Amino acid sequence: MPRQARIDAPGALHHIICRGIERKPIFRTDADRDDFVIRLETILAATDTSCYAWALIPNHFHLLLQTGPTPISTVMRRLLTGYAVAFNLRHKRSGHLFQNRYKSIICQDELYLFELIRYIHLNPLRAGLVASLDDLALYPYCGHRQLLGLKNPGVLAVDEILGYFGKRERAARKKYLGFVADGVEQGQRPELSGGGLIRSLIGAGQKSVTAGDLPLSDARILGDGDFVAAVLAQADEQVTARESYRMAGFGLDQLAEVVATTLQVDVAEVFARGKQPQRVRARSLFCFWAVRELGCTATSLATRLGISQPAVSLSVQRGERLAAEQGYKLSELRKL
Repeated sequence: MPRQARIDAPGALHHIICRGIERKPIFRTDADRDDFVIRLETILAATDTSCYAWALIPNHFHLLLQTGPTPISTVMRRLLTGYAVAFNLRHKRSGHLFQNRYKSIICQDELYLFELIRYIHLNPLRAGLVASLDDLALYPYCGHRQLLGLKNPGVLAVDEILGYFGKRERAARKKYLGFVADGVEQGQRPELSGGGLIRSLIGAGQKSVTAGDLPLSDARILGDGDFVAAVLAQADEQVTARESYRMAGFGLDQLAEVVATTLQVDVAEVFARGKQPQRVRARSLFCFWAVRELGCTATSLATRLGISQPAVSLSVQRGERLAAEQGYKLSELRKL
Protein backbone atom coordinates (compact mmCIF):
# COMPACT_ATOMS: atom_id res chain seq x y z
CA MET A 1 0.00 0.00 0.00
CA PRO A 2 1.56 3.37 -1.00
CA ARG A 3 2.35 5.68 1.87
CA GLN A 4 0.34 8.87 2.19
CA ALA A 5 1.85 12.21 1.29
CA ARG A 6 2.84 14.54 4.10
CA ILE A 7 0.58 17.47 4.85
CA ASP A 8 2.04 20.90 5.50
CA ALA A 9 1.15 24.57 5.32
CA PRO A 10 2.57 27.83 6.65
CA GLY A 11 1.75 28.10 10.35
CA ALA A 12 0.94 24.40 10.69
CA LEU A 13 1.79 22.81 14.04
CA HIS A 14 3.57 19.44 13.74
CA HIS A 15 4.21 16.80 16.39
CA ILE A 16 7.22 14.98 14.98
CA ILE A 17 8.42 11.59 16.22
CA CYS A 18 11.53 9.91 14.82
CA ARG A 19 12.88 6.51 15.93
CA GLY A 20 16.11 4.66 15.40
CA ILE A 21 16.20 1.77 12.95
CA GLU A 22 15.17 -1.48 14.70
CA ARG A 23 14.52 0.77 17.71
CA LYS A 24 18.25 1.03 18.30
CA PRO A 25 19.74 4.11 20.00
CA ILE A 26 20.22 7.21 17.90
CA PHE A 27 21.86 9.01 20.85
CA ARG A 28 24.68 6.99 22.42
CA THR A 29 26.60 9.77 24.14
CA ASP A 30 26.20 13.37 25.25
CA ALA A 31 28.34 14.30 22.24
CA ASP A 32 25.58 12.90 20.02
CA ARG A 33 22.89 14.78 21.90
CA ASP A 34 24.85 18.03 21.88
CA ASP A 35 25.46 17.71 18.15
CA PHE A 36 21.75 17.15 17.51
CA VAL A 37 20.69 20.14 19.61
CA ILE A 38 23.21 22.47 17.95
CA ARG A 39 22.03 21.36 14.50
CA LEU A 40 18.40 21.79 15.51
CA GLU A 41 18.98 25.29 16.87
CA THR A 42 20.90 26.34 13.75
CA ILE A 43 18.33 24.98 11.29
CA LEU A 44 15.35 26.43 13.17
CA ALA A 45 16.94 29.88 13.09
CA ALA A 46 17.91 29.61 9.42
CA THR A 47 14.41 28.52 8.35
CA ASP A 48 12.41 30.68 10.76
CA THR A 49 10.74 27.57 12.17
CA SER A 50 9.31 27.82 15.70
CA CYS A 51 9.79 25.07 18.30
CA TYR A 52 7.37 24.70 21.21
CA ALA A 53 8.60 21.46 22.77
CA TRP A 54 11.40 18.91 22.35
CA ALA A 55 12.80 15.87 24.11
CA LEU A 56 15.57 13.41 23.29
CA ILE A 57 15.21 9.76 24.33
CA PRO A 58 18.01 7.26 23.56
CA ASN A 59 16.21 5.61 20.63
CA HIS A 60 13.88 8.41 19.47
CA PHE A 61 13.02 12.08 19.79
CA HIS A 62 9.96 14.32 19.86
CA LEU A 63 9.65 17.82 18.38
CA LEU A 64 6.72 20.23 18.29
CA LEU A 65 7.39 22.57 15.38
CA GLN A 66 5.43 25.27 13.60
CA THR A 67 6.08 25.65 9.88
CA GLY A 68 7.56 28.95 8.77
CA PRO A 69 8.42 29.89 5.18
CA THR A 70 10.39 26.66 4.73
CA PRO A 71 8.42 23.39 4.40
CA ILE A 72 8.76 21.09 7.39
CA SER A 73 10.05 18.34 5.08
CA THR A 74 13.02 20.52 4.16
CA VAL A 75 13.73 21.33 7.81
CA MET A 76 13.68 17.66 8.78
CA ARG A 77 15.72 16.51 5.79
CA ARG A 78 18.51 18.92 6.67
CA LEU A 79 18.39 17.94 10.34
CA LEU A 80 18.28 14.16 9.90
CA THR A 81 20.71 13.89 7.00
CA GLY A 82 23.36 16.03 8.65
CA TYR A 83 23.00 14.32 12.01
CA ALA A 84 23.07 10.79 10.54
CA VAL A 85 26.26 11.48 8.59
CA ALA A 86 27.98 12.91 11.67
CA PHE A 87 26.73 10.06 13.90
CA ASN A 88 28.07 7.41 11.52
CA LEU A 89 31.45 9.12 11.36
CA ARG A 90 31.69 9.44 15.15
CA HIS A 91 30.78 5.81 15.76
CA LYS A 92 32.50 4.32 12.70
CA ARG A 93 29.31 2.78 11.34
CA SER A 94 27.47 2.84 8.02
CA GLY A 95 23.92 2.42 6.84
CA HIS A 96 20.59 3.90 7.85
CA LEU A 97 20.22 5.40 11.31
CA PHE A 98 16.51 6.20 11.39
CA GLN A 99 13.50 3.88 11.07
CA ASN A 100 11.66 4.60 7.81
CA ARG A 101 10.25 8.13 7.59
CA TYR A 102 9.79 10.28 10.64
CA LYS A 103 6.20 10.54 11.81
CA SER A 104 4.65 13.97 11.39
CA ILE A 105 1.22 14.72 12.85
CA ILE A 106 -0.37 18.07 12.01
CA CYS A 107 -2.19 19.34 15.09
CA GLN A 108 -5.05 21.69 15.88
CA ASP A 109 -3.14 24.18 17.98
CA GLU A 110 -5.98 25.70 19.98
CA LEU A 111 -6.97 22.24 21.24
CA TYR A 112 -3.63 20.48 21.56
CA LEU A 113 -0.77 22.98 21.88
CA PHE A 114 -0.59 22.90 25.70
CA GLU A 115 -1.27 19.17 25.93
CA LEU A 116 1.51 18.41 23.49
CA ILE A 117 3.99 20.70 25.22
CA ARG A 118 3.32 18.87 28.48
CA TYR A 119 3.26 15.42 26.91
CA ILE A 120 6.55 15.89 25.07
CA HIS A 121 8.36 17.44 28.02
CA LEU A 122 7.31 14.60 30.31
CA ASN A 123 8.78 11.98 27.98
CA PRO A 124 12.14 11.67 29.79
CA LEU A 125 10.26 11.02 33.04
CA ARG A 126 7.98 8.42 31.47
CA ALA A 127 11.00 6.75 29.85
CA GLY A 128 12.77 6.45 33.20
CA LEU A 129 15.64 8.75 32.23
CA VAL A 130 14.90 10.84 35.32
CA ALA A 131 13.27 9.76 38.57
CA SER A 132 11.11 12.78 39.40
CA LEU A 133 9.79 16.10 38.20
CA ASP A 134 12.56 17.83 40.13
CA ASP A 135 15.14 15.73 38.28
CA LEU A 136 13.44 16.56 34.96
CA ALA A 137 14.25 20.22 35.59
CA LEU A 138 17.93 19.26 35.52
CA TYR A 139 17.74 17.06 32.40
CA PRO A 140 19.56 19.06 29.69
CA TYR A 141 18.06 17.37 26.64
CA CYS A 142 14.47 18.49 26.96
CA GLY A 143 12.72 21.83 26.56
CA HIS A 144 11.22 21.68 30.06
CA ARG A 145 14.41 23.00 31.59
CA GLN A 146 14.47 25.93 29.20
CA LEU A 147 10.95 26.99 30.16
CA LEU A 148 11.99 27.02 33.82
CA GLY A 149 14.77 29.47 32.99
CA LEU A 150 17.59 27.04 33.78
CA LYS A 151 19.13 27.02 30.30
CA ASN A 152 19.70 29.55 27.55
CA PRO A 153 16.51 29.38 25.41
CA GLY A 154 18.18 28.76 22.07
CA VAL A 155 15.76 26.14 20.73
CA LEU A 156 12.35 26.95 22.18
CA ALA A 157 10.16 29.98 21.57
CA VAL A 158 10.28 30.54 25.34
CA ASP A 159 8.74 33.99 25.55
CA GLU A 160 5.83 33.02 23.34
CA ILE A 161 5.12 29.83 25.28
CA LEU A 162 5.31 31.49 28.71
CA GLY A 163 3.10 34.27 27.39
CA TYR A 164 0.26 31.77 27.22
CA PHE A 165 0.64 31.09 30.96
CA GLY A 166 0.81 34.68 32.19
CA LYS A 167 2.10 38.20 31.60
CA ARG A 168 4.74 38.11 34.34
CA GLU A 169 7.60 35.71 33.76
CA ARG A 170 7.90 34.35 37.29
CA ALA A 171 4.18 33.72 37.64
CA ALA A 172 4.03 32.18 34.14
CA ARG A 173 6.85 29.72 34.96
CA LYS A 174 5.07 28.70 38.15
CA LYS A 175 1.79 28.15 36.32
CA TYR A 176 3.55 26.17 33.60
CA LEU A 177 5.27 23.95 36.19
CA GLY A 178 1.95 23.27 37.91
CA PHE A 179 0.38 22.37 34.56
CA VAL A 180 3.19 19.89 33.82
CA ALA A 181 2.94 18.41 37.35
CA ASP A 182 -0.77 17.72 36.78
CA GLY A 183 0.14 15.56 33.79
CA VAL A 184 2.60 13.23 35.54
CA GLU A 185 -0.06 10.64 36.31
CA GLN A 186 -1.58 10.64 32.83
CA GLY A 187 0.76 8.01 31.39
CA GLN A 188 1.50 7.43 27.71
CA ARG A 189 -1.42 9.45 26.20
CA PRO A 190 -1.81 7.39 22.99
CA GLU A 191 -4.57 9.78 21.90
CA LEU A 192 -1.86 12.38 21.20
CA SER A 193 -0.19 10.27 18.51
CA GLY A 194 -2.53 11.26 15.66
CA GLY A 195 -5.65 9.78 14.13
CA GLY A 196 -7.92 12.78 13.67
CA LEU A 197 -11.33 12.73 15.26
CA ILE A 198 -11.02 9.22 16.72
CA ARG A 199 -8.31 10.20 19.15
CA SER A 200 -9.80 13.66 19.62
CA LEU A 201 -12.99 12.14 21.01
CA ILE A 202 -11.12 9.65 23.19
CA GLY A 203 -8.84 12.41 24.41
CA ALA A 204 -11.88 14.39 25.48
CA GLY A 205 -12.85 11.58 27.82
CA GLN A 206 -15.12 9.47 25.64
CA LYS A 207 -14.37 5.79 26.32
CA SER A 208 -15.44 4.42 22.97
CA VAL A 209 -16.29 5.72 19.54
CA THR A 210 -18.90 4.34 17.15
CA ALA A 211 -18.76 4.60 13.40
CA GLY A 212 -21.53 7.19 13.45
CA ASP A 213 -19.31 9.52 15.45
CA LEU A 214 -16.60 9.58 12.79
CA PRO A 215 -17.31 11.98 9.94
CA LEU A 216 -13.61 12.03 9.08
CA SER A 217 -10.33 10.67 10.41
CA ASP A 218 -6.72 10.71 9.25
CA ALA A 219 -3.68 9.36 11.09
CA ARG A 220 -1.63 12.35 9.90
CA ILE A 221 -3.89 14.85 11.67
CA LEU A 222 -4.79 15.46 15.33
CA GLY A 223 -7.91 17.56 15.72
CA ASP A 224 -11.69 17.61 15.60
CA GLY A 225 -13.68 16.65 12.54
CA ASP A 226 -13.94 20.16 11.11
CA PHE A 227 -10.19 20.68 11.48
CA VAL A 228 -9.40 17.36 9.79
CA ALA A 229 -11.73 18.21 6.91
CA ALA A 230 -10.24 21.69 6.50
CA VAL A 231 -6.64 20.43 6.48
CA LEU A 232 -7.38 17.68 3.98
CA ALA A 233 -9.26 20.10 1.74
CA GLN A 234 -6.36 22.56 1.78
CA ALA A 235 -3.81 19.82 1.13
CA ASP A 236 -5.82 18.50 -1.80
CA GLU A 237 -6.14 22.01 -3.20
CA GLN A 238 -2.36 22.50 -3.00
CA VAL A 239 -1.60 19.15 -4.62
CA THR A 240 -4.14 19.75 -7.37
CA ALA A 241 -2.68 23.19 -8.14
CA ARG A 242 0.90 21.89 -8.24
CA GLU A 243 -0.14 19.02 -10.50
CA SER A 244 -1.90 21.40 -12.88
CA TYR A 245 1.21 23.59 -13.09
CA ARG A 246 3.38 20.54 -13.78
CA MET A 247 1.06 19.16 -16.46
CA ALA A 248 0.93 22.59 -18.14
CA GLY A 249 4.73 22.75 -18.24
CA PHE A 250 4.67 25.77 -15.96
CA GLY A 251 8.07 25.89 -14.26
CA LEU A 252 10.51 28.44 -12.88
CA ASP A 253 11.17 30.13 -16.21
CA GLN A 254 7.45 30.67 -16.79
CA LEU A 255 7.05 31.81 -13.19
CA ALA A 256 9.80 34.40 -13.65
CA GLU A 257 7.92 35.79 -16.66
CA VAL A 258 4.73 36.15 -14.62
CA VAL A 259 6.62 37.90 -11.81
CA ALA A 260 8.33 40.24 -14.27
CA THR A 261 5.02 41.12 -15.95
CA THR A 262 3.26 41.63 -12.62
CA LEU A 263 5.95 43.93 -11.22
CA GLN A 264 6.74 45.52 -14.60
CA VAL A 265 10.44 44.68 -14.55
CA ASP A 266 12.74 42.79 -16.89
CA VAL A 267 12.91 39.01 -16.37
CA ALA A 268 16.64 39.36 -15.67
CA GLU A 269 15.78 41.32 -12.52
CA VAL A 270 14.09 38.24 -11.04
CA PHE A 271 17.33 36.25 -11.15
CA ALA A 272 19.74 39.12 -10.51
CA ARG A 273 21.50 39.42 -7.18
CA GLY A 274 21.58 42.71 -5.30
CA LYS A 275 19.54 44.77 -2.84
CA GLN A 276 17.96 47.18 -5.28
CA PRO A 277 14.25 47.49 -4.34
CA GLN A 278 12.93 46.19 -7.67
CA ARG A 279 15.21 43.14 -7.52
CA VAL A 280 14.29 42.38 -3.91
CA ARG A 281 10.56 42.59 -4.71
CA ALA A 282 10.88 40.41 -7.81
CA ARG A 283 13.06 37.82 -6.08
CA SER A 284 10.75 37.72 -3.06
CA LEU A 285 7.57 37.16 -5.06
CA PHE A 286 9.35 34.58 -7.22
CA CYS A 287 10.58 32.61 -4.18
CA PHE A 288 7.19 32.76 -2.46
CA TRP A 289 5.31 31.34 -5.42
CA ALA A 290 8.04 28.84 -6.27
CA VAL A 291 7.91 27.35 -2.76
CA ARG A 292 4.21 27.63 -1.98
CA GLU A 293 2.64 27.10 -5.39
CA LEU A 294 5.14 24.98 -7.33
CA GLY A 295 6.51 23.00 -4.38
CA CYS A 296 10.16 23.90 -4.98
CA THR A 297 12.67 23.43 -2.18
CA ALA A 298 14.74 26.22 -0.66
CA THR A 299 17.85 24.27 -1.65
CA SER A 300 16.98 24.17 -5.34
CA LEU A 301 16.05 27.85 -5.36
CA ALA A 302 19.25 28.82 -3.57
CA THR A 303 21.22 27.05 -6.30
CA ARG A 304 19.20 28.62 -9.11
CA LEU A 305 19.44 32.15 -7.68
CA GLY A 306 22.99 31.92 -6.37
CA ILE A 307 21.99 32.86 -2.82
CA SER A 308 21.90 31.05 0.52
CA GLN A 309 19.00 28.98 1.86
CA PRO A 310 18.33 31.49 4.69
CA ALA A 311 18.14 34.22 2.04
CA VAL A 312 15.53 32.16 0.18
CA SER A 313 13.51 31.77 3.39
CA LEU A 314 13.58 35.53 3.98
CA SER A 315 12.53 36.10 0.38
CA VAL A 316 9.57 33.77 0.82
CA GLN A 317 8.43 35.76 3.84
CA ARG A 318 8.75 39.08 2.02
CA GLY A 319 7.00 37.63 -1.02
CA GLU A 320 4.10 36.38 1.10
CA ARG A 321 3.62 39.87 2.56
CA LEU A 322 3.85 41.48 -0.87
CA ALA A 323 1.30 39.10 -2.39
CA ALA A 324 -1.08 39.65 0.52
CA GLU A 325 -0.74 43.44 0.45
CA GLN A 326 -1.25 43.71 -3.32
CA GLY A 327 -3.72 40.86 -3.71
CA TYR A 328 -1.48 38.99 -6.15
CA LYS A 329 -2.65 35.46 -6.96
CA LEU A 330 -0.54 33.29 -9.25
CA SER A 331 -3.56 31.28 -10.42
CA GLU A 332 -5.07 34.48 -11.83
CA LEU A 333 -1.94 36.30 -13.01
CA ARG A 334 -0.51 33.43 -15.05
CA LYS A 335 -3.59 33.50 -17.28
CA LEU A 336 -3.17 37.15 -18.20
